[in-house]
Amino acid sequence: MENQNSNSKLKGIIILLLVLLVGSLIYIFKITADAKTLETTVTKVSSEKENMIKKLEELNSNYDAALAENTSMTDELMAEKERVVKLIAELKSSKGDNASLRKYKDQYKVLEEKMKSMMQEVTVLKQENQQLTTNLESTKVDLDDSKKYNEVLVGQNEELAKTVEKGSKLTVTNLKTASYKVKSSGKQIETDKASKTDILKVSFTIAENKIAKSGDKTYYVQVIDANNNVLGDKATISFGDTSLTYSFTTSVKYENKTVEVSEQLPGKDFTKGTYFVNVFDKAELVSKSSFSLR
Repeated sequence: MENQNSNSKLKGIIILLLVLLVGSLIYIFKITADAKTLETTVTKVSSEKENMIKKLEELNSNYDAALAENTSMTDELMAEKERVVKLIAELKSSKGDNASLRKYKDQYKVLEEKMKSMMQEVTVLKQENQQLTTNLESTKVDLDDSKKYNEVLVGQNEELAKTVEKGSKLTVTNLKTASYKVKSSGKQIETDKASKTDILKVSFTIAENKIAKSGDKTYYVQVIDANNNVLGDKATISFGDTSLTYSFTTSVKYENKTVEVSEQLPGKDFTKGTYFVNVFDKAELVSKSSFSLR
């Protein structure tokens, strides 16, 4: 009887130990499974955190590239770049739990959308700048062509003005000088002897010129004797830096038609030799000739 009771107690102990063993095994399995789940979760969260940091750094690089374009959006781009840099710093120092990770994911999405919007604006501005540069280059080429064309026109106009100026100048021709003796009756007799000469007659022709300016014209006549003396008035006039000593002046009313001019220069004690006669239009010598008295 005692042996039977002992066996029953032993069986009970064995069963209890088996139950405890099974329970322990179940607990150990559960703990192991929970540990693996936790490890998997931690690994996943850490991976997502690193991935998000990588994406944020890509955003930061995109902003650097956009800033290098030197557009008019520099201030806006810098402000968004600073937000990205700040979020990267916060994310790196965070615990990396699911709750904070979700918060950073939401902030990342906002920053990503903002970046896409700003990149579109930068692209548009870049295209507009390229078009503006093209237009400016085209305008510069047009301006250069216009400048060259204007330079040609100015050159042509200057040449034309010179031609017109040259063509509008009056031509003095047929300059002649004759010497005369004046009798008591007033009659003039031509002579080539210095001792008998009383007056010199100077004559010349102003040619017809349709494009010349009409009006009163004054010519300065200079007669120089064989001793290099200026005869007549011996008056001096200045034209800028040039001075002219002349024998007499003659005024003509010019109306674009041929005009014959004749003036007399009285004198006495004319010397023998060669005389020179010059006609000036202001300071410009327009005709010259010579004659001799014996």
